[in-house]
Amino acid sequence: MHPKICVYGAGAIGCHIAGHLARTGRADVSVVDREETVSAIQKNGIRVITPKEDFTVRVTASTNPETLGIQDYVIITLKIQQLVGLLTDIAHLVGPRTTVIPPSTGIPYYFFHNLSGRYDNARMVEVDPDERQWQTLPPSQVLPLVFWYGAHRVGPGVTQQDGEDGRYPLGELDGSDSERLHVLASLLEAGGLSAPVSKNIRGEIWTKFANSLCGNPIAVLTLSDMNGFAASPGVLKVFETMLKEVDTIGNVVGITIPQSISERMAFTLSTGDHKFSMLQDLESGRPLEIDAFIQSLAAAKRISGTDTPTCDIVLSLVELRNVQHRKHLQAR
Repeated sequence: MHPKICVYGAGAIGCHIAGHLARTGRADVSVVDREETVSAIQKNGIRVITPKEDFTVRVTASTNPETLGIQDYVIITLKIQQLVGLLTDIAHLVGPRTTVIPPSTGIPYYFFHNLSGRYDNARMVEVDPDERQWQTLPPSQVLPLVFWYGAHRVGPGVTQQDGEDGRYPLGELDGSDSERLHVLASLLEAGGLSAPVSKNIRGEIWTKFANSLCGNPIAVLTLSDMNGFAASPGVLKVFETMLKEVDTIGNVVGITIPQSISERMAFTLSTGDHKFSMLQDLESGRPLEIDAFIQSLAAAKRISGTDTPTCDIVLSLVELRNVQHRKHLQAR
């Protein structure tokens, strides 16, 4: 029996995942999004463009998750600020045995669940102040997956992968093996994606958080893609300093960080003309998800008792940029 997999959010990454899963023919794949995107997918399917291929697949698409029923897997690819407002809708897809894959933006609400040591089950009140995420998407049902592919939305239901390299590492928080883990990993791999099973998924989450927290604000302030970053030694120095500050917090709370800063920077810069997602949002006139990073960093600093002076300066600048962006959106 094919597992039922719903991808909630059919943007660049959502279509990238859903398209690759659907073409295996081994899963019943559906997507949930707004009317414009759903109508396009119902008419034309999902189109995925990569450096090596261009394919289109059919999936079930709906604006109403209630019509889809309880799923085996729910992969949430929304912006984090969208997630909180849609928890009631997402709950229609989640039963007691549903595996939930929340967004990997920032440090997720479940990050310290069953972490050995003094920080075990530390609650991130800055990220999940009323514990609605914790209650609606229980940490025991969460299977973390980190979005390490670069992609951008070409149009409704059409996504283009940026660069040849990428991966979707996934793993259980406690590093154990499980059937749900290997089923999903095998489906992603069968669809043509790199989906390595990680024994240290917290480390993967941390490196993605650090990379996004440090890179997105710089991109918004400089309006630069990765080629622009690479051509500016001064910007690279700021990027590196911010990463060091964030990794210091990770070391304090006991996270094993799987890649060095130089390795992570090299991977990021290798995507060439790819733009950080927040810059894509800025240029497309969409809200920026800077609050998720600010809240995550505030929680991590409070829990660890660590300071991040360079990050604080850059985030203060991008907060002001975001105020102006919001005014622009409201005036349209």
